Amino acid sequence: MPRLPLDNHKPTAKNLSLQHSLDRADDRDRPPGFVIVSLRHTLLSWYGQFGRDLPWRQSRDPYSLWVSEVMLQQTQVKTVMPYYERWLNLFPTIEGLAIAEQQQVLKAWEGLGYYARARNLHRAAQVIVSHHDGVFPDRLVDVIQLPGIGRTTAGGILSAAFNQPVAILDGNVKRVLARLVALQMPPNRALADLWQLSEVLLDQQQPRDFNQAIMDLGATVCTPHQPLCPICPWKEHCQAYNQGIQAKLPMSETRAPLPHKSIGVAVIWNDRGQILIDRRRQEGLLGGLWEFPGGKVEAGETIEACIQREIREELGIEIAVGDRLIVVDHAYSHFRVTLNVHHCRYISGEPQAIECDEVRWVTLADIDQYPFPKANVQIIDALRTKD
Repeated sequence: MPRLPLDNHKPTAKNLSLQHSLDRADDRDRPPGFVIVSLRHTLLSWYGQFGRDLPWRQSRDPYSLWVSEVMLQQTQVKTVMPYYERWLNLFPTIEGLAIAEQQQVLKAWEGLGYYARARNLHRAAQVIVSHHDGVFPDRLVDVIQLPGIGRTTAGGILSAAFNQPVAILDGNVKRVLARLVALQMPPNRALADLWQLSEVLLDQQQPRDFNQAIMDLGATVCTPHQPLCPICPWKEHCQAYNQGIQAKLPMSETRAPLPHKSIGVAVIWNDRGQILIDRRRQEGLLGGLWEFPGGKVEAGETIEACIQREIREELGIEIAVGDRLIVVDHAYSHFRVTLNVHHCRYISGEPQAIECDEVRWVTLADIDQYPFPKANVQIIDALRTKD
Protein backbone atom coordinates (compact mmCIF):
# COMPACT_ATOMS: atom_id res chain seq x y z
CA MET A 1 0.00 0.00 0.00
CA PRO A 2 1.39 3.47 -0.84
CA ARG A 3 2.29 5.39 2.27
CA LEU A 4 -0.10 8.16 3.14
CA PRO A 5 1.62 11.52 3.63
CA LEU A 6 2.47 12.01 7.30
CA ASP A 7 3.67 15.17 8.96
CA ASN A 8 7.29 16.01 9.60
CA HIS A 9 7.27 14.99 13.26
CA LYS A 10 9.47 12.04 14.13
CA PRO A 11 7.24 8.96 13.92
CA THR A 12 6.44 7.25 17.19
CA ALA A 13 6.52 3.50 17.68
CA LYS A 14 2.74 3.47 17.45
CA ASN A 15 2.82 5.35 14.15
CA LEU A 16 5.41 3.00 12.70
CA SER A 17 3.49 -0.08 13.78
CA LEU A 18 0.32 1.32 12.23
CA GLN A 19 1.97 2.03 8.89
CA HIS A 20 3.79 -1.31 8.99
CA SER A 21 0.53 -3.13 9.60
CA LEU A 22 -1.17 -1.30 6.78
CA ASP A 23 1.70 -2.13 4.43
CA ARG A 24 1.58 -5.78 5.42
CA ALA A 25 -2.18 -5.92 4.92
CA ASP A 26 -1.65 -5.68 1.17
CA ASP A 27 -0.16 -9.17 1.28
CA ARG A 28 -3.25 -11.36 1.21
CA ASP A 29 -1.25 -14.49 2.09
CA ARG A 30 -0.50 -13.18 5.59
CA PRO A 31 -2.88 -12.23 8.39
CA PRO A 32 -3.35 -8.52 9.08
CA GLY A 33 -1.03 -6.84 11.56
CA PHE A 34 -1.88 -6.62 15.24
CA VAL A 35 -2.75 -2.92 14.95
CA ILE A 36 -5.48 -3.60 12.41
CA VAL A 37 -6.83 -6.40 14.58
CA SER A 38 -6.85 -4.00 17.54
CA LEU A 39 -8.56 -1.26 15.57
CA ARG A 40 -11.30 -3.60 14.39
CA HIS A 41 -11.85 -5.13 17.82
CA THR A 42 -11.96 -1.86 19.74
CA LEU A 43 -14.25 -0.17 17.21
CA LEU A 44 -16.74 -3.04 17.13
CA SER A 45 -16.72 -3.29 20.93
CA TRP A 46 -17.38 0.44 21.18
CA TYR A 47 -20.16 0.21 18.59
CA GLY A 48 -21.83 -2.61 20.49
CA GLN A 49 -22.07 -0.31 23.49
CA PHE A 50 -22.53 3.15 21.98
CA GLY A 51 -23.80 2.70 18.41
CA ARG A 52 -26.80 4.82 17.48
CA ASP A 53 -30.26 3.22 17.38
CA LEU A 54 -31.46 4.34 13.95
CA PRO A 55 -34.64 3.04 12.29
CA TRP A 56 -32.97 1.80 9.10
CA ARG A 57 -30.53 -0.29 11.13
CA GLN A 58 -33.39 -2.58 12.10
CA SER A 59 -33.84 -3.50 8.43
CA ARG A 60 -32.04 -5.78 6.00
CA ASP A 61 -34.23 -4.64 3.12
CA PRO A 62 -31.91 -3.14 0.47
CA TYR A 63 -34.61 -0.73 -0.72
CA SER A 64 -35.16 0.97 2.64
CA LEU A 65 -31.40 0.98 3.29
CA TRP A 66 -30.83 2.55 -0.13
CA VAL A 67 -33.36 5.29 0.67
CA SER A 68 -31.64 6.01 3.99
CA GLU A 69 -28.17 6.10 2.39
CA VAL A 70 -29.28 8.60 -0.25
CA MET A 71 -31.16 10.81 2.21
CA LEU A 72 -28.14 10.89 4.52
CA GLN A 73 -25.88 12.28 1.80
CA GLN A 74 -25.00 15.80 3.03
CA THR A 75 -27.97 15.77 5.43
CA GLN A 76 -28.05 15.25 9.19
CA VAL A 77 -29.74 12.23 10.77
CA LYS A 78 -32.26 14.29 12.74
CA THR A 79 -33.41 15.98 9.52
CA VAL A 80 -33.66 12.69 7.63
CA MET A 81 -35.74 10.78 10.22
CA PRO A 82 -39.23 12.14 9.41
CA TYR A 83 -38.56 12.16 5.66
CA TYR A 84 -37.45 8.52 5.78
CA GLU A 85 -40.59 7.36 7.59
CA ARG A 86 -42.88 9.38 5.32
CA TRP A 87 -41.11 8.19 2.16
CA LEU A 88 -41.56 4.51 3.00
CA ASN A 89 -45.22 5.11 3.81
CA LEU A 90 -45.74 6.76 0.43
CA PHE A 91 -43.49 4.43 -1.58
CA PRO A 92 -43.20 1.16 0.39
CA THR A 93 -41.62 -0.80 -2.48
CA ILE A 94 -39.29 -0.26 -5.42
CA GLU A 95 -42.20 -0.93 -7.75
CA GLY A 96 -44.33 1.66 -5.95
CA LEU A 97 -41.61 4.27 -6.36
CA ALA A 98 -41.03 3.37 -10.00
CA ILE A 99 -44.66 3.93 -11.02
CA ALA A 100 -45.11 7.15 -9.00
CA GLU A 101 -45.32 10.48 -10.80
CA GLN A 102 -42.14 12.54 -10.53
CA GLN A 103 -44.11 15.43 -9.02
CA GLN A 104 -45.27 13.16 -6.20
CA VAL A 105 -41.68 12.04 -5.62
CA LEU A 106 -40.37 15.63 -5.52
CA LYS A 107 -43.19 16.69 -3.21
CA ALA A 108 -42.22 13.94 -0.77
CA TRP A 109 -38.63 15.24 -0.90
CA GLU A 110 -39.61 18.92 -0.57
CA GLY A 111 -37.40 20.72 1.96
CA LEU A 112 -34.69 18.04 2.09
CA GLY A 113 -32.58 19.76 -0.57
CA TYR A 114 -30.24 18.40 -3.25
CA TYR A 115 -33.24 17.36 -5.34
CA ALA A 116 -31.18 15.41 -7.86
CA ARG A 117 -31.11 12.72 -5.17
CA ALA A 118 -34.89 12.31 -5.41
CA ARG A 119 -34.88 12.35 -9.21
CA ASN A 120 -32.13 9.71 -9.24
CA LEU A 121 -33.96 7.51 -6.73
CA HIS A 122 -37.00 7.63 -8.98
CA ARG A 123 -35.02 6.88 -12.15
CA ALA A 124 -33.04 4.10 -10.46
CA ALA A 125 -36.25 2.44 -9.25
CA GLN A 126 -37.47 2.39 -12.83
CA VAL A 127 -34.16 0.84 -13.97
CA ILE A 128 -34.42 -1.84 -11.27
CA VAL A 129 -37.94 -2.72 -12.38
CA SER A 130 -37.01 -2.84 -16.07
CA HIS A 131 -33.57 -4.48 -15.79
CA HIS A 132 -33.62 -6.43 -12.51
CA ASP A 133 -37.25 -7.60 -12.25
CA GLY A 134 -37.89 -5.13 -9.42
CA VAL A 135 -35.25 -6.74 -7.16
CA PHE A 136 -32.42 -4.55 -5.86
CA PRO A 137 -29.18 -6.02 -7.28
CA ASP A 138 -26.66 -7.58 -4.93
CA ARG A 139 -23.53 -7.17 -7.08
CA LEU A 140 -21.36 -4.08 -6.76
CA VAL A 141 -20.91 -3.82 -10.53
CA ASP A 142 -24.68 -3.60 -10.99
CA VAL A 143 -25.37 -1.29 -8.07
CA ILE A 144 -22.89 1.43 -9.06
CA GLN A 145 -24.48 1.59 -12.51
CA LEU A 146 -27.77 2.80 -11.02
CA PRO A 147 -28.46 6.55 -11.26
CA GLY A 148 -27.22 8.47 -8.23
CA ILE A 149 -25.30 5.61 -6.62
CA GLY A 150 -21.56 5.96 -6.19
CA ARG A 151 -18.98 3.79 -4.53
CA THR A 152 -19.72 4.82 -0.94
CA THR A 153 -23.49 4.55 -1.28
CA ALA A 154 -23.13 1.14 -2.92
CA GLY A 155 -20.83 -0.02 -0.13
CA GLY A 156 -23.24 1.20 2.51
CA ILE A 157 -26.16 -0.66 0.94
CA LEU A 158 -24.35 -3.91 0.16
CA SER A 159 -22.69 -4.16 3.56
CA ALA A 160 -25.84 -3.27 5.49
CA ALA A 161 -28.30 -5.36 3.46
CA PHE A 162 -26.15 -8.37 2.53
CA ASN A 163 -23.19 -8.13 4.94
CA GLN A 164 -20.85 -7.94 1.95
CA PRO A 165 -17.27 -6.73 2.64
CA VAL A 166 -17.50 -3.53 0.59
CA ALA A 167 -15.75 -0.46 2.03
CA ILE A 168 -17.16 3.06 2.32
CA LEU A 169 -15.63 6.54 2.37
CA ASP A 170 -18.20 9.16 3.29
CA GLY A 171 -17.39 12.47 4.97
CA ASN A 172 -17.31 10.98 8.45
CA VAL A 173 -14.99 8.16 7.42
CA LYS A 174 -12.64 10.52 5.58
CA ARG A 175 -12.28 12.60 8.74
CA VAL A 176 -11.65 9.58 10.97
CA LEU A 177 -9.02 8.13 8.64
CA ALA A 178 -7.33 11.48 8.02
CA ARG A 179 -6.82 11.88 11.77
CA LEU A 180 -5.84 8.26 12.25
CA VAL A 181 -2.80 8.69 9.98
CA ALA A 182 -2.35 12.47 10.50
CA LEU A 183 -2.92 13.16 6.83
CA GLN A 184 -1.06 16.31 5.81
CA MET A 185 -3.25 17.30 2.88
CA PRO A 186 -6.98 17.74 2.31
CA PRO A 187 -8.65 14.29 2.14
CA ASN A 188 -9.98 14.88 -1.36
CA ARG A 189 -6.40 15.02 -2.59
CA ALA A 190 -5.65 11.55 -1.21
CA LEU A 191 -8.82 9.67 -2.11
CA ALA A 192 -7.10 6.65 -3.65
CA ASP A 193 -5.02 6.09 -0.53
CA LEU A 194 -7.96 6.70 1.80
CA TRP A 195 -10.05 4.19 -0.13
CA GLN A 196 -7.27 1.66 0.19
CA LEU A 197 -6.98 2.37 3.91
CA SER A 198 -10.75 1.93 4.35
CA GLU A 199 -10.58 -1.40 2.52
CA VAL A 200 -7.62 -2.61 4.60
CA LEU A 201 -9.29 -1.76 7.89
CA LEU A 202 -12.70 -3.23 6.98
CA ASP A 203 -13.54 -6.27 9.08
CA GLN A 204 -14.18 -8.97 6.48
CA GLN A 205 -16.24 -11.04 8.91
CA GLN A 206 -18.44 -8.21 10.20
CA PRO A 207 -18.54 -5.59 7.42
CA ARG A 208 -22.10 -4.50 8.22
CA ASP A 209 -21.30 -3.54 11.79
CA PHE A 210 -17.84 -2.22 10.96
CA ASN A 211 -19.10 0.26 8.35
CA GLN A 212 -21.90 1.45 10.59
CA ALA A 213 -19.45 1.73 13.48
CA ILE A 214 -16.87 3.86 11.68
CA MET A 215 -19.63 6.21 10.46
CA ASP A 216 -20.92 6.51 14.03
CA LEU A 217 -17.40 7.15 15.30
CA GLY A 218 -17.10 10.13 12.95
CA ALA A 219 -20.61 11.40 13.66
CA THR A 220 -20.52 11.22 17.45
CA VAL A 221 -16.87 11.17 18.63
CA CYS A 222 -14.43 12.17 15.88
CA THR A 223 -16.51 15.23 15.08
CA PRO A 224 -15.36 18.13 12.85
CA HIS A 225 -14.93 20.48 15.80
CA GLN A 226 -13.82 19.61 19.34
CA PRO A 227 -13.53 15.83 18.83
CA LEU A 228 -14.08 13.76 21.97
CA CYS A 229 -10.68 12.10 21.84
CA PRO A 230 -10.54 10.90 25.49
CA ILE A 231 -13.46 8.52 24.86
CA CYS A 232 -12.39 7.42 21.36
CA PRO A 233 -11.71 3.68 20.99
CA TRP A 234 -8.96 4.47 18.46
CA LYS A 235 -7.03 7.06 20.46
CA GLU A 236 -4.17 4.66 21.22
CA HIS A 237 -3.32 4.36 17.52
CA CYS A 238 -4.49 7.77 16.29
CA GLN A 239 -1.49 9.71 15.04
CA ALA A 240 -3.28 13.05 15.16
CA TYR A 241 -4.26 12.54 18.81
CA ASN A 242 -0.81 11.32 19.84
CA GLN A 243 0.79 14.32 18.15
CA GLY A 244 -1.79 16.73 19.59
CA ILE A 245 -2.88 18.00 16.19
CA GLN A 246 -6.39 16.52 15.98
CA ALA A 247 -8.01 19.97 16.02
CA LYS A 248 -6.03 20.94 12.90
CA LEU A 249 -7.11 17.91 10.89
CA PRO A 250 -8.41 17.09 8.43
CA MET A 251 -6.88 19.89 6.43
CA SER A 252 -9.38 21.86 4.38
CA GLU A 253 -9.23 23.18 0.86
CA THR A 254 -8.90 26.93 0.35
CA ARG A 255 -12.32 28.07 -0.79
CA ALA A 256 -13.28 31.18 -2.65
CA PRO A 257 -16.22 33.18 -1.29
CA LEU A 258 -19.59 31.91 -2.47
CA PRO A 259 -20.87 33.81 -5.51
CA HIS A 260 -23.98 35.87 -4.83
CA LYS A 261 -26.89 36.34 -7.22
CA SER A 262 -29.65 38.91 -6.89
CA ILE A 263 -32.89 37.59 -8.37
CA GLY A 264 -36.09 39.41 -9.26
CA VAL A 265 -39.14 37.22 -8.59
CA ALA A 266 -42.75 37.80 -9.68
CA VAL A 267 -45.92 36.69 -7.92
CA ILE A 268 -48.24 37.26 -10.88
CA TRP A 269 -51.97 37.59 -10.16
CA ASN A 270 -54.76 37.41 -12.72
CA ASP A 271 -58.23 38.88 -12.31
CA ARG A 272 -59.54 35.56 -10.95
CA GLY A 273 -57.18 35.61 -7.97
CA GLN A 274 -54.88 32.95 -9.41
CA ILE A 275 -51.07 32.95 -9.32
CA LEU A 276 -48.80 31.94 -12.21
CA ILE A 277 -46.12 29.35 -11.44
CA ASP A 278 -43.72 27.47 -13.70
CA ARG A 279 -41.95 24.12 -13.54
CA ARG A 280 -38.19 24.13 -14.00
CA ARG A 281 -36.53 22.01 -16.63
CA GLN A 282 -35.24 18.62 -15.53
CA GLU A 283 -31.55 19.46 -15.52
CA GLY A 284 -29.85 21.46 -12.81
CA LEU A 285 -29.99 21.91 -9.08
CA LEU A 286 -33.76 22.27 -8.74
CA GLY A 287 -34.89 20.42 -11.86
CA GLY A 288 -38.55 19.44 -11.96
CA LEU A 289 -39.60 21.75 -9.12
CA TRP A 290 -42.14 24.54 -9.40
CA GLU A 291 -41.26 28.16 -8.67
CA PHE A 292 -42.41 31.74 -8.96
CA PRO A 293 -40.91 33.02 -12.23
CA GLY A 294 -38.07 35.53 -12.42
CA GLY A 295 -34.38 35.82 -13.08
CA LYS A 296 -31.04 37.42 -12.37
CA VAL A 297 -30.80 41.18 -11.99
CA GLU A 298 -28.37 42.56 -14.55
CA ALA A 299 -25.80 45.28 -13.77
CA GLY A 300 -27.44 48.70 -13.55
CA GLU A 301 -30.95 47.21 -13.69
CA THR A 302 -33.66 47.89 -11.11
CA ILE A 303 -35.52 45.00 -9.53
CA GLU A 304 -38.75 46.10 -11.19
CA ALA A 305 -37.15 46.32 -14.65
CA CYS A 306 -35.54 42.89 -14.17
CA ILE A 307 -38.85 41.26 -13.28
CA GLN A 308 -40.66 42.80 -16.23
CA ARG A 309 -37.90 41.76 -18.67
CA GLU A 310 -37.54 38.23 -17.33
CA ILE A 311 -41.29 37.56 -17.46
CA ARG A 312 -41.45 38.80 -21.04
CA GLU A 313 -38.46 36.64 -22.06
CA GLU A 314 -39.40 33.50 -20.14
CA LEU A 315 -43.19 33.47 -20.36
CA GLY A 316 -44.03 35.83 -23.23
CA ILE A 317 -46.50 37.97 -21.27
CA GLU A 318 -46.79 41.55 -20.09
CA ILE A 319 -47.15 42.41 -16.42
CA ALA A 320 -47.27 45.43 -14.16
CA VAL A 321 -44.82 45.19 -11.26
CA GLY A 322 -46.30 46.22 -7.93
CA ASP A 323 -45.31 46.33 -4.28
CA ARG A 324 -42.54 44.25 -2.76
CA LEU A 325 -43.80 41.18 -0.91
CA ILE A 326 -40.63 39.80 0.72
CA VAL A 327 -36.86 39.51 0.39
CA VAL A 328 -35.46 35.99 0.88
CA ASP A 329 -31.77 35.21 1.41
CA HIS A 330 -30.84 31.59 0.79
CA ALA A 331 -27.55 29.70 0.55
CA TYR A 332 -26.97 26.69 -1.68
CA SER A 333 -23.81 24.60 -1.66
CA HIS A 334 -21.98 26.67 -4.29
CA PHE A 335 -23.71 30.07 -4.30
CA ARG A 336 -26.04 32.40 -2.41
CA VAL A 337 -29.19 34.09 -3.70
CA THR A 338 -31.30 37.03 -2.67
CA LEU A 339 -34.86 36.74 -3.95
CA ASN A 340 -36.51 40.15 -4.36
CA VAL A 341 -40.17 39.22 -4.59
CA HIS A 342 -42.86 41.58 -5.88
CA HIS A 343 -46.59 41.32 -6.38
CA CYS A 344 -47.34 41.67 -10.10
CA ARG A 345 -50.52 42.09 -12.15
CA TYR A 346 -51.07 40.11 -15.34
CA ILE A 347 -51.86 42.42 -18.29
CA SER A 348 -51.76 40.53 -21.60
CA GLY A 349 -50.40 37.61 -23.60
CA GLU A 350 -50.76 33.84 -23.32
CA PRO A 351 -48.25 32.37 -20.84
CA GLN A 352 -45.77 30.13 -22.66
CA ALA A 353 -43.22 27.60 -21.38
CA ILE A 354 -40.31 29.29 -23.17
CA GLU A 355 -37.61 28.72 -20.53
CA CYS A 356 -39.35 26.03 -18.47
CA ASP A 357 -41.24 22.76 -18.84
CA GLU A 358 -44.72 23.93 -17.88
CA VAL A 359 -46.70 26.95 -16.66
CA ARG A 360 -49.90 26.88 -14.65
CA TRP A 361 -52.37 29.22 -12.98
CA VAL A 362 -53.12 28.04 -9.43
CA THR A 363 -54.94 29.31 -6.38
CA LEU A 364 -53.17 29.93 -3.10
CA ALA A 365 -55.40 27.22 -1.57
CA ASP A 366 -54.12 24.62 -4.07
CA ILE A 367 -50.46 25.60 -4.19
CA ASP A 368 -49.38 23.02 -1.60
CA GLN A 369 -49.97 20.29 -4.17
CA TYR A 370 -46.83 21.37 -6.02
CA PRO A 371 -43.21 20.76 -4.93
CA PHE A 372 -41.29 24.03 -4.46
CA PRO A 373 -37.68 24.81 -3.49
CA LYS A 374 -37.22 25.75 0.15
CA ALA A 375 -36.66 29.43 -0.61
CA ASN A 376 -39.96 29.59 -2.51
CA VAL A 377 -41.80 28.07 0.46
CA GLN A 378 -40.98 31.26 2.35
CA ILE A 379 -42.73 33.22 -0.40
CA ILE A 380 -45.83 31.06 -0.02
CA ASP A 381 -45.79 31.60 3.74
CA ALA A 382 -45.56 35.36 3.18
CA LEU A 383 -48.52 35.25 0.79
CA ARG A 384 -50.64 33.43 3.35
CA THR A 385 -49.60 35.78 6.13
CA LYS A 386 -50.62 38.81 4.09
CA ASP A 387 -53.63 37.23 2.40
